[in-house]
Amino acid sequence: MEGWDFSWLRGRADEQRPSWGYQRLMGERMARATAALDIQTGGGEVLAGVPKLPPLVVATESWPPNLAKATRLLHPLGAVVVADEDEPPLPFADAAFDLVVSRHPVTVWWEDIARVLRPGGTYLSQQVGPASVFELVEYFLGPQPEEVRRARHPDDARRAAEAAGLEVVDLRSESLRTEFHDIGAVVYFLRKVIWMVPGFTVDAYRDRLRDLHEQIVGEGPFVAHTTRFLIEARKPA
Repeated sequence: MEGWDFSWLRGRADEQRPSWGYQRLMGERMARATAALDIQTGGGEVLAGVPKLPPLVVATESWPPNLAKATRLLHPLGAVVVADEDEPPLPFADAAFDLVVSRHPVTVWWEDIARVLRPGGTYLSQQVGPASVFELVEYFLGPQPEEVRRARHPDDARRAAEAAGLEVVDLRSESLRTEFHDIGAVVYFLRKVIWMVPGFTVDAYRDRLRDLHEQIVGEGPFVAHTTRFLIEARKPA
């Protein structure tokens, strides 16, 4: 598995998109920036879709297949891809960037983000919210504890950003309908987003998969709800 291109699922699964349009917002801010950093870029697909990149653009990624894909995609656009283990410190000097972005980061190191931002700089991120697609998670794993369901709450992100000295200027969240139309789409999704059902394999969950297949055939798509939030924070000038 590499990158975050889910085009294989077209016609087999549908996910409602957040109303704010993250890539459009990122493109607007990139057009005004002079030096930008994209943290955990994946395969670089989102960054590559920006109409106008700043003079200096750097992307970080840790997963080797994604690193190779992002390099192939972003180098022709003038962006440098840096291998990074997604643990602080980021391999950049203090106040190196006036814009830092990240779409669906696994972890957010707020103090280090604040460190590499210039005074007056902006952090823009779309993140996975609490209990995202948990209808599917709990179908395989059973009911999850409340502390697990509440993890990645936008209010916690606000507090962490402010504790790092950033001013939160925008925070929005939405619950979005997601449908899986066949069992192959379920398998593909769980093999690509590996933290949803840790250790997932077809053999390990064959009986539950067969039951879910019969449910989809008999009753229609399996419906879950994706949660997303947008956060924008600025470093005081």
